[in-house]
Amino acid sequence: MSANPASILLGAQAGAFALPVCDHYSGIEARMRKSLQLQAELQAEFGACVVDITLDCEDGAPVGGEAEHAALVTELALSAAPEARVAVRVHPVDHSAFEADVASIVGRAGHRLCHVMLPKVESVADVQRAAAALDAAGAPGLMLHALIESPAAVHRAFDIAAHPRIQSLSFGLMDFVSAHGGAIPSDGMGVQGQFGHPLVLRAKLDIASACHAHGKVPSHCVVTEFRDTAALLAAARRAARELGYTRMWSIHPDQIRPILAAFAPADDEIDQAATVIDRAAAAQWAPVQVDGRLHDRASYRYYWQLLERAHRTGRTLPDAVRPLLAHH
Repeated sequence: MSANPASILLGAQAGAFALPVCDHYSGIEARMRKSLQLQAELQAEFGACVVDITLDCEDGAPVGGEAEHAALVTELALSAAPEARVAVRVHPVDHSAFEADVASIVGRAGHRLCHVMLPKVESVADVQRAAAALDAAGAPGLMLHALIESPAAVHRAFDIAAHPRIQSLSFGLMDFVSAHGGAIPSDGMGVQGQFGHPLVLRAKLDIASACHAHGKVPSHCVVTEFRDTAALLAAARRAARELGYTRMWSIHPDQIRPILAAFAPADDEIDQAATVIDRAAAAQWAPVQVDGRLHDRASYRYYWQLLERAHRTGRTLPDAVRPLLAHH
């Protein structure tokens, strides 16, 4: 296999970005430091970066201490290992600390960040304002992730996802439910209700669809019952298998491994994908037959993306395809 499958198979109909399937949030200094250490340990264990670490300014900074917290986040990002994937969640664009967050953190540590998470995005105008702030801070290539947290923002999700600086959309469950003024009961924020209430489910599907329409990454919301591992695993599996999400938030270290397990392909899926890709490459990507089924470029793309997801979740890959994923 001389040419890498990604250069052959991933065109306009494939996602433009491949991100770790878990996005872990922490905002307290001790937890932020432990999160970065845990990321390094998981990378050593799995041989790939399986989790992003997002240092949180929005909920992590005490009121009145925003500048000090931004300085702490900047130092943590600058001191992270070279291979670390570190992001920051800044304050919303209409918050008094937003401009200072970007100027302080991105201005000094923008080259160490993989992206900036922008909360409470309501419109494309918010994205444009944030992109302009990143540019002014000297980071014109730094990508944005947007947190969709209101009914109006869900309505505009397709336009927001289309912006070229947007890499991913996340669903803000708690704010979305509270934005309905009691029309959605409180159990809509729970691990069961968030998959059962029609308005919540519709919002999740709209956000996932908007992302896939524009080659962006849909990131599923938190599960606040972080001690209930079985419930978290079930929620993550539903997000991945039923709702089209390819990434999920973690708010406690114990949630990371269940998320990896839920978003990882099964062993038989990995073996099937490796067989198809190996046969396809041997045929110079012409149609082939495998186990009585015809495969062509469309199915090759699917199986290659499945192998990429296996790599991003730390799964062991068959020898025939392992070298192809080494560059990821």
